[in-house]
Amino acid sequence: MGISSNQPLLLRAARGEVVDRPPVWMMRQAGRYMKAYRDLREKYPSFRERSEIPEVAIEVSLQPWKAFQPDGVILFSDIVTPLPGLGIDMDIAEGKGPIIHSPIRTLEQVNNLHDFDPEASLPFIKTILQSLRQEVGNQSTVLGFVGAPWTLAAYAVEGKGSKTYSVIKNMAFSEPAILHQLLSKFADAIANYARYQIDCGAQVVQLFDSWAGQLSPQDYDTFALPYQRQVFEQVKATHPDTPLIVLVSGSAGVLERMGQSGADIVQVDWSVDMADARQRLGKQMKVQGNLDPGVLFGSKEFIRDRIYDTVKKAGNWGHILNLGHGVLPTTPEENVAFFFETAKELKLAAV
Repeated sequence: MGISSNQPLLLRAARGEVVDRPPVWMMRQAGRYMKAYRDLREKYPSFRERSEIPEVAIEVSLQPWKAFQPDGVILFSDIVTPLPGLGIDMDIAEGKGPIIHSPIRTLEQVNNLHDFDPEASLPFIKTILQSLRQEVGNQSTVLGFVGAPWTLAAYAVEGKGSKTYSVIKNMAFSEPAILHQLLSKFADAIANYARYQIDCGAQVVQLFDSWAGQLSPQDYDTFALPYQRQVFEQVKATHPDTPLIVLVSGSAGVLERMGQSGADIVQVDWSVDMADARQRLGKQMKVQGNLDPGVLFGSKEFIRDRIYDTVKKAGNWGHILNLGHGVLPTTPEENVAFFFETAKELKLAAV
């Protein structure tokens, strides 16, 4: 094991070391299903307050750590957090997600975007990440996260969440030059932001291309994949040892393409069987996932069986246990506790 044995489990697994059980954390583990979070939300009703006032964001990030001791503690934030630093005014509406006040529709707007300086525009990020590292020490791995260019562009162009993505697809298919310019600007800014998070203490960074699954594979190759690569190449150039994870929601049709992004780890959602995912991605690619978050509404026996099934199918190397997407707001807290307890009792050989 050498020097790395005092490093946290998730970081070691993410780097490809053989470990005695898969590390475990949950997307959206800090959030609405926890009473502690709902109580805090009454005091700080605005999401931006909760994620941008350092002591509040630190408290929220650590709520699941104190309750369940997951192997990963993730920065409490949002993928649109850096947009104001680019000159894109936004707010986050409770339960509705980001609202962009002047959606980007013209080349002039793209050309007017600011150069992104994370230290100047997001000074709270350093305070939060440094505090998380201090708090968890080597007991857990601190994760940072950023939005991917396509998904951020979809928010910036649509102006809000969408079911059809018709505004950005209109731009993609009728004025692609404008969109490519925007995507490239976003990629540079996001790479800069990811590097900043690493410098501030993030040990692993996850890139959320949540909306790239809305693209056909050929359009994914044009509008999502090249810009994921642009981000990952820039981050790897300066921080080659930081493991990077890529997530796409509804990714069954583009799974192999995710493996070509330059990420070290592919987040697998529950639309793909984990054994199939491992076969499709190849032996060298590490994976994260992939229980259906709805499983956590089942009985304890059901939850345990599904954990065992996923871990067995993932095999004994290069797997971070997680849900296929974020934990759902009405999930019973005791079932989340049971998920973590069961996962942490695993021994790979025994499953």
